[in-house]
Amino acid sequence: MMTDQKHREQFLLLLAFAMPIAFSTWMALLNNFSIEAADFTGREIGILQSLREVPGFLAFTAVFVLWIVHEQRFAILSLAMLGVGVMLTGFFPTVLGLYVTTVLMSIGFHYFETINQSLTLQWLPKEHAPEFMGKALSIKAVAAIVSFGGVWFTIDYLQWPYVWVYSLFGGLTLLVVLFAALRYPQFAARAPQSKKLILRRRYWLFYFLTFLSGARRQIFVVFAGFLMVEKFGYSAGQIALLLLANHFFNMFFARKVGAWIGVIGERKALTIEYLGLILVFSGYAVATSPWVAASLYVIDHLFFAFAIAIKTYFQKIADPQDMASTAGVSFTINHIAAVVLPAILGLVWLVSPAAVFYLGAALAGVSLIASQWIPLAPAPGQEVSLRTSLATR
Repeated sequence: MMTDQKHREQFLLLLAFAMPIAFSTWMALLNNFSIEAADFTGREIGILQSLREVPGFLAFTAVFVLWIVHEQRFAILSLAMLGVGVMLTGFFPTVLGLYVTTVLMSIGFHYFETINQSLTLQWLPKEHAPEFMGKALSIKAVAAIVSFGGVWFTIDYLQWPYVWVYSLFGGLTLLVVLFAALRYPQFAARAPQSKKLILRRRYWLFYFLTFLSGARRQIFVVFAGFLMVEKFGYSAGQIALLLLANHFFNMFFARKVGAWIGVIGERKALTIEYLGLILVFSGYAVATSPWVAASLYVIDHLFFAFAIAIKTYFQKIADPQDMASTAGVSFTINHIAAVVLPAILGLVWLVSPAAVFYLGAALAGVSLIASQWIPLAPAPGQEVSLRTSLATR
């Protein structure tokens, strides 16, 4: 008979599979759909991406929703909202229409990611968490491969209009969500979660690394893909294939990266990630070949799995009852720069695309310095390697 822990893990993995079916489709089609259907320039794409991140900035409000909605049910409802938002996108091929459907989709996505992180850190034992998070990334990669392959096939071979493609994959996410809601019971909380906002001084390094990660990630999410389309002329099908290659790597290696982080520790893992990102962002700035740019794009995505280390670092230093509240707060911190940077850098892009990527390299450099403050054995009372009163409560 399957244990309660096994059911919990199955539930998390099923939701991990459902999310990318819709979201990866949205990501794969966004640049081409926005340019071809709504005549977007760097300014409009920057505004759209800033709007997309507003719900992430407001993720701290998730803790207040938990007063009236059980955390597990909240995850289900949020994921359903993501699927609906993607389904509707193709029906509104205008600037305003894209803004509205993007915000709807994003509310579901960011609430889901907040609650999913909270449940994962609550339900998984510390020694098993890095490998499980890697496994979840592998499952997400499988779903993304299905989506990107489907986008490539339906767009390039079947010549489907965008509205059909958005509807298909948004609807598939809704079906998986419905199955998860009916298949699994409501699990009891392992530790009662605080339902108020919590900011603890001893978590300051986690907050700082989270902030830098959000700023840096936006440059990849918003402008690396836009570079492929605007400068090098990649089609929607080619972008889908490029993303497909990224997720093949994650499918095979993310779980191993997670397990490896559990062996070498968070500080060494993040050092490797940030050194690599400095080189990748500098490469974007000077790339003149579509093949070089595509290679950098794939390498860039390989480092995403290393971000597991920031979450497991927090799990090791945090009080068990802080998981839900801090998940919301951390997502808000992650999106402070994300709300502002895309719109500002969209204007910078019009003058110098290279400057955008040099900023990404600089942010990776600051992250590299900060990562060296993580102790080799993080624990409550051992949050940073500096001997300072900042490490106290």
